[in-house]
Amino acid sequence: MYRLPLGRSDIQVSALGLGCVGMSGAYGTADERQSFATMGAAIEQGIDFFDTADMYGRGHNEELIGRFIHEAGREKVIIGTKFGSIPAEDGGAPSVDNSPKHIAAACDASLKRLGVDTIDLYYMHRRDPEVPIEESVGAMAKLVEAGKVRALGLSEVSAQTLRKGHAVHPIAALQSEYSLWFRKPEKDVLPTCRELGITFVPFSPLGRAFLTGTLPDTSFDGRDIRSTLPRFQGEAAARNRKLVAKMADLAKRCNVTMAQLALAWLLAKNTDQQWIVPIPGTKRPQYVIENAKAARATLSPHDIAELEEIFSPDA
Repeated sequence: MYRLPLGRSDIQVSALGLGCVGMSGAYGTADERQSFATMGAAIEQGIDFFDTADMYGRGHNEELIGRFIHEAGREKVIIGTKFGSIPAEDGGAPSVDNSPKHIAAACDASLKRLGVDTIDLYYMHRRDPEVPIEESVGAMAKLVEAGKVRALGLSEVSAQTLRKGHAVHPIAALQSEYSLWFRKPEKDVLPTCRELGITFVPFSPLGRAFLTGTLPDTSFDGRDIRSTLPRFQGEAAARNRKLVAKMADLAKRCNVTMAQLALAWLLAKNTDQQWIVPIPGTKRPQYVIENAKAARATLSPHDIAELEEIFSPDA
């Protein structure tokens, strides 16, 4: 597994990361033994960039990774975690807190759950527009000065917000959704990351498994986040399946799985000036092994053009 820079920081990470949210029930039942096996398989494949957040499983995900790190060794894992998204309480709506007071307390709580002295990459998970981004990033910068955090990240912000935050303290990574069927970052955010030397970290690079062609249907129970997403429902799902069928034909011609094709498409966008590190999430070891092979897949310019035509933004 080759490695890529995390912005202008001194950190390098595996070209593919591991999204860990599914290990805490976001996509159905969680299984700790299986999750440990999955993280172990990632390390064996050279994947050391683990993605989590304080809200995943209300802290369970960080605690799970912390237990794994205690067994495997701190030096084996580069941790990216997030603050600021507050789960709903008693049937209410979730909220966002980017205040300096919350940032300081959230970092300490994450360090404790993870069982580490330093977080490698600390993201703002969601932005509260009522709090100036300069104020929030300033508070995050103090964590770097205190040695609690090595590098800073933002998640799901606009190019304009990214510029403002980067002016206060270097932002190493921006995490947002990006895949064949969600290409919005290509308009403004990716060019800004390239200009500023910021690594782009796509979450859901496999379309929450839709792009893998392995979903038998799109009927999910209420514990699965996909049950609430329009792309998996009704007419939209039927139209999207037609796109995936075309993708399956191309995957066969390229002698790769559909998951490998989707990831190879993202990795092919890496250049000396643009760093993209997808974090496909899974809770099963076999999918980690499958995904890792995408780093060795080679797509021709014709393959890439065909994929981008199939999944044109207006499709």
